[in-house]
Amino acid sequence: MLKVEPIPAFQDNYIWAIHDGHSAAVVDPGEAAPVEEFLAARGLALGAIVITHHHGDHQGGVSDLLAAHPTTSSGSPMPVVGPAGERIGGRTQAVREGDTVALEAPAVQFRVLDVPGHTAGHVAYVGDLREAGPAVFCGDTLFASGCGRLFEGTPAQMLDSLDKLAALPGDTRVYCAHEYTRSNVRFARAVEPGNHALAEWESRVDALRQADQPTVPTTVAHERAVNPFLRSREPAVRAAVAAHGGNPANDAAAFGALRGWKDNFR
Repeated sequence: MLKVEPIPAFQDNYIWAIHDGHSAAVVDPGEAAPVEEFLAARGLALGAIVITHHHGDHQGGVSDLLAAHPTTSSGSPMPVVGPAGERIGGRTQAVREGDTVALEAPAVQFRVLDVPGHTAGHVAYVGDLREAGPAVFCGDTLFASGCGRLFEGTPAQMLDSLDKLAALPGDTRVYCAHEYTRSNVRFARAVEPGNHALAEWESRVDALRQADQPTVPTTVAHERAVNPFLRSREPAVRAAVAAHGGNPANDAAAFGALRGWKDNFR
């Protein structure tokens, strides 16, 4: 039976572990120690490493993990899957949109989407995890109620990337890599104060965080309802961008103004 569990790392990162009770694939291991503790606590073998983009807090633990686990339990070299367009240490499979990733332990399969914007070569992994349901591991492209900063890409690129993710089936679980939800919701409420679904979500987020519980995964359908960056074409969001001094002349300009507003939001 497949499960997906978060491994907290650093201050607000999540490393995702996909496991079948015997072997685990880890997504975006920025540091090795939390992964080792998780594997030991559950009696799991490391079966694969999957990376969405090159930032250190997403791949910084790869070398230590490979040193401790050079092979899988079957004796094969440890798979390290990562974007073809970025430098990923220890990578054994370079992937881009249209590629398929077939892991052996645990036995799961993903299709790859190119989702540039946060970084130039960022990818996301989409798959049906059987008992764990449909899933997308999206790194720092899509967050719960937010999206990543544009460090290497353009507003048009990020908007296109988010459109791809928003087009996934609504029940797809969104496994993002940071616990940014509370601050994202504060911004979303400033953009759409009349969004009733967002108001309800804010209460839920506050309760989860007060209980020291993760706010993720969410779902694609939920993000369509509450995430301003998936709603940048909505009239209420466009009006808010314009009122804030942004340029809503076209989709990319409106999205860029919205992202710029968030960058300076306190």
